[in-house]
Order: sequence, then structure tokens, then C-alpha cells
Amino acid sequence: MTVSPHPFHKLTPDFIMDAVESQGYRCDCRTLALNSYENRVYQVGIEEGAPLVAKFYRPGRWTDAQIQEEHGFALELAEHELPVVAPLRNAEGETLFHHHAMRFALYPRQGGHAPEFDHGDNLLIMGRLLGRLHRIGATRPFRHRPVLDVRSFGHESVALISDRFIPPEYRANYDALSRDLLQTIEALFQEVAPRLIRIHGDCHAGNVLWRDDAPHLVDLDDARLAPAVQDIWMMLSGDRARQNAQLSEIVEGYAEFYDFQPRELRLIEALRSLRILHYCAWLARRWEDPAFPVNFPWFNTTRYWGEHILELREQLAALQEMPLQLL
Repeated sequence: MTVSPHPFHKLTPDFIMDAVESQGYRCDCRTLALNSYENRVYQVGIEEGAPLVAKFYRPGRWTDAQIQEEHGFALELAEHELPVVAPLRNAEGETLFHHHAMRFALYPRQGGHAPEFDHGDNLLIMGRLLGRLHRIGATRPFRHRPVLDVRSFGHESVALISDRFIPPEYRANYDALSRDLLQTIEALFQEVAPRLIRIHGDCHAGNVLWRDDAPHLVDLDDARLAPAVQDIWMMLSGDRARQNAQLSEIVEGYAEFYDFQPRELRLIEALRSLRILHYCAWLARRWEDPAFPVNFPWFNTTRYWGEHILELREQLAALQEMPLQLL
């Protein structure tokens, strides 16, 4: 039986440059693959101009309407002078392009370095940025992009792993543990009843570039409706006391622009648990992509599943503890 090549196999340097040039640019034959697994992203040299970043979307993940809604959100934020790297428009005002059935978008190259959240007032600055972002995000909902909920991030992830990936010797333990975990998370979401607004969705340090003493947000590919605290908790690290201090600094800046809901602090460990479940299922869903076995060789090993179950057990215990507090 012949194995069909992965859709990204066609992304040769010639294909990439042809796609970019279809939008009126002239490439200088330099292409550089950037760190991305869900999609494919390249820096492309442009004659007599600054390089561009070309993002080729994974087929089947988002509809055109969902991608265009992400682009619209980024452009809306940029129009309000938020430092967000938004897609470039062509002469017709379009941002999503097609080249031989591959969808792609073009972005200006944004320089910068990883944020130093332990340095100065950087967390305060990030809080202000997120407050401004969420104030805009709350003005209206997404119509096409999904909601971060227990069903899609939790139940669907667990069903996939249990049915197709977990080793038989771990299945009973995994099924019982994930069932208890999801029941606890569902109860928390029902009690907190968070408001759902448009958010960045994947606001960790890797999606923040620091330049000229200011952060720039990149990659809104995971933008969706979700509780505001989803954009906050991934910037926290260290022990409980350190996280409380970090959280307080972020919220101090955040509250200058938007009303933070303290009850959402109860969802931090629930959201962390959903991210763990979803990340595991993401690796499983993408395992036929040749890039994944190469870059994540530890996935789907006996050791990995043992550590994954231990991590879920720790999360179940964390859900029983007092939530983080504002100082």
C-alpha cells in the first residue's frame, strides 16, 4: 500500500517563494524555516525590502471563516494601537491567500527577545497589555471560532487517548483518573460561571517578543472564546508564593484597563489540567506528521504514559487546594 505524503511535503523553497510572489512581492531566494509544528512558518527574503513571514495553515484544522476571524481580531487590536503582529492585507483588503490548495498569510517580521518576567515591571506591562486586549475582546464574541470548554479540551482528548494510544496496562488507571479529573473541572466551571470573551488563547512566553522595552504579541492561531484568566496563568511560574506575587503584579496592570474577575482564579488549575489533556491529544492527532516523531520522540513511550498519569494525579490533587490569591 502506498502511503500518501503529508500535505506539508509540497512546501519546497520554490513553492514558498511562488506563493509569496503571487501576492506581488519579489523574493530574493532566501527562505528560513521558523519554529512551528501546528502550521509551517518561514521567513522569506524580499528584494529591496524587509523580509516577510509566510504562514502556511495546516489543512483541515480551521475553516476559512475561522482563519479570517482570527485575522480580523488581530487587525482590530492593531487598529487600537496594541503591539500585535497582524497579517498584511493585499490591495483588495484580503489577508488569507490560496496557492495550489495551500492557504497562507503574510506578516511583517517582528524582531525581539524572550520576555524576562523576573525583571523590573515587565509583568505589570504585560498585565496592562492583556487588560487592553481583553477590553476589546469583550466588545463582541467570535462567531466562527470555538470555545475553550471541557468537552473539546477534556472529554474529546481523553476519548482519543483511551481508545487509540494509552497502553493496555495503563488504561483502567487512566480512565478512572481522567473521569474524576473531568468531573471536578466541570463542577468548577459550573460554580464559577466565567464570562467568555475573545482572548489570545496561547499567551505563553514563546508568543511574546520583547523589543524597545515593550512586548509584542505574535501568533493568535489559538484565539477563541474563553475565560480571561486563560491568558494570564501561563505567565506564572515557581512556587505558590512566587506565583501569587507574579499574579498580583499582572492584575495590577490589567485592572487599569479592564475589570478582572477574582472568581476566575479558581479556574487556573482546571485550565492547566485541560491544557495538559489537550496537549497530549494534540501530539496524538499529529503523530502521522513526519515532523512530530522527530521532534517529540519521547511521546507514546511507556515512560511517557507513566509520567502523564502521575501528572494528572498531581493535577487532581491541585484542584482540591486553595486557589492562588491576589496580594
